[in-house]
Order: sequence, then C-alpha cells, then structure tokens
Amino acid sequence: MRTLAALLFAITTLAGLASVTAEEAKPEAPSIEAGSKVSLEYTLRDDDGKVLDSNRGRSPLTYVHGGQQIVPGLERALVGMRAGEETKVVVAPGDGYGALDPAAVTEVPKELVPAEARVAGTELVARSPEGATRLVRVREVKEETVVIDLNHPLAGQTLHFDVKVVGVEPPQKP
Repeated sequence: MRTLAALLFAITTLAGLASVTAEEAKPEAPSIEAGSKVSLEYTLRDDDGKVLDSNRGRSPLTYVHGGQQIVPGLERALVGMRAGEETKVVVAPGDGYGALDPAAVTEVPKELVPAEARVAGTELVARSPEGATRLVRVREVKEETVVIDLNHPLAGQTLHFDVKVVGVEPPQKP
C-alpha cells in the first residue's frame, strides 16, 4: 500500500512539474519596443475632462513604435506594455504638440481664403509648395487680409490619454 501511495505521489508530483514546465515554455506576449506594430484604443481629454478625440468602439489606431507617428510623451509611456494592458498618460505640451508659438501666425490676402471660411475659428487645411498639408485656423478677418494661426490646435495643452493596448506585433527582422 505504501508503494502505491509513493507511486501516486511521484506521478502527481511529476505531472505538476510537467505542467509548470509547459507553462514556462510558453513564449511571453510581445511588449512594445522600437519597430513594434502597435494597435491602440484611446480616449484623449483636455484638463477639464472634455473628450477631444476617441476611437473606442471603432477601429484601433495602428502605428509603428518609434516612427514618430504619435506624440512623443505617449510613445515613451507605452514602452514595455503588452496587449490587454491599460494605462492613463498625462502628456505635457512640450511632449505633445508643443507650446503655443505666438510667431506662428501669418496674414494672407483675403481672396486666398474661401468666402465661407472667413470666420474666426474656422479650421482649414493649408498646402505648402512641396505638397505637405497642415491644419490651420482663421484667427481674425481684417479688411483686406485674413490672419491665420499655424499652431497645431492642441499646441499648449496638457493631454490626458486613457489607453488600452489592443495588439503588439514584434519588430520585423531584416
């Protein structure tokens, strides 16, 4: 009887070791690092808690980590996270869209701005001679010119992100 009990104990112990070994052999889910393809759900709020942007309930935001495709402060905060993890990140203006630059204002002849857009606060898409686009806002309409603010709409603001990492693909090997 003792032999049977010892044998059952040995089998149970070995089975337990085998399951631990099998769990240890499972590869760990990839974490966010430079070159990872990352998918996120996020909600962006201002200091007052007002929702500025969100993709919850829609397609995730997908970007390549380290590719300067999202604001630097958020990108740094996500390093090491894995799919399924959630975090709250506060990004200062310098790590977001920058400080407001009072010199980032220009005046253009009124006829270059569509008549319906000649209202303070109207957002327009401007195109450089090289073809690059940028969001700008009408700051003021004068008699013969329109004052355009070239600052990003979120420049100077502290950004509050609620983020859920939906997926992480490891960097592609060359």
